[in-house]
Amino acid sequence: MKKVFMDAEMNEQKVRPLSGGVNQRGVRDFNERLLLSMIQRHGEMPGSDLARRAGLSPQTVSVIIRKLERDGLLARGKPVRGRVGKPSTPITLAADGVFSFGLKIGRRTADILLMDFCGTVQKQLQTTYQYPMPSTVFSFLEAGLKTLTQELDPPSVSRISGIGIAAPFEIWNWHESVGAPAEEFEQWKNIDFRQEVAKFSALPLFVVNDATAACRAEHVFGRGKEFRDYAYFFLGVFIGGGIVLNHSVYEGTQGNAGAFGPLRSIGANGKTCQLLDAASIYLLENALAKAGMDPDILWAQPQEWSGFENHLEHWIEVTAKELAIASLNTCAVIDFEAIIVDGAIPAEVRRRLVKRMQAHIVKLDSRGLIVPRIEEGSVGGNARAIGAACGPVFSQFFLDTHAGMPVL
Repeated sequence: MKKVFMDAEMNEQKVRPLSGGVNQRGVRDFNERLLLSMIQRHGEMPGSDLARRAGLSPQTVSVIIRKLERDGLLARGKPVRGRVGKPSTPITLAADGVFSFGLKIGRRTADILLMDFCGTVQKQLQTTYQYPMPSTVFSFLEAGLKTLTQELDPPSVSRISGIGIAAPFEIWNWHESVGAPAEEFEQWKNIDFRQEVAKFSALPLFVVNDATAACRAEHVFGRGKEFRDYAYFFLGVFIGGGIVLNHSVYEGTQGNAGAFGPLRSIGANGKTCQLLDAASIYLLENALAKAGMDPDILWAQPQEWSGFENHLEHWIEVTAKELAIASLNTCAVIDFEAIIVDGAIPAEVRRRLVKRMQAHIVKLDSRGLIVPRIEEGSVGGNARAIGAACGPVFSQFFLDTHAGMPVL
């Protein structure tokens, strides 16, 4: 099992608080979500701390906690004795209280995982292909759901909240980059995800842009807890990202806010191009292929990008400069606190990339702007599948937006 949440000893003051609760009758559903969200965000805490943070009476919180315990969503930890008074009992999320599936559709691989209520990946499966076709992807999903469900006992199966799918925007336009026949790949254009999944599963389905899903994973389980508003860049085969405003992942009317790939850039030939054609992993793939090396080494697990340092160093330098420019341009539109950078890349490569971005951005012409912080993400290459799995859970158990609410 793989932990995807942050270190439990993270400085509490670095985690931005959620909004306050409401004591009026008839709003228990909101208050239940609020308490669950606070525990998910800040970690286990006694009922007295929950009441103080939420602005609710201790009696109201006590009633809600008892109900959520009966529902199997909360559990009590071991009492902690202080210097004075009675021992306090921390309240935590029950890991087996909720489960969800997350599917990531990638250029060469698809991954499906089972995640519990605390954000732990219980099991994960992967398939590879020359290029993704609907029949291949949905057959893998159907078989994967059966395999992962068989490993659960009946009570746990009843607690599966749904399926999340992280899919690239306009996947049918990939045909050139994946080497697929355009006519064959056009099938994706008319695919209805809900209809396809309904053929073998009655679970609720949530479909999200893959980069937005990665942003959600970082927001829930990673560095996103430290910031109120930030832009998020995710380096995959193609670059994408997401936007967080007022503690909430903002998807936009069409569901692709913060995609970032279409941002304008200047290519090596001096002509304008899109950011995805100037700062994506496929450029490193091409460089390795031209040098007679197998580009599949970039995707082998566990990732270890060694043996091609010259190509890697050039890619980091070019990508860092492009992302620094894109970061400054993005902050000219919305005053983000930070830019968070993650991707399907080794942690050491991410660290080098971010440091190079930090060096580049201070050299840019930033007149009229305050240069944003450039920070490393922490979830990594699994972020898209994890973020997809968050969809069913947030829709049913957590608060997904706090816009317009007071922050305590």
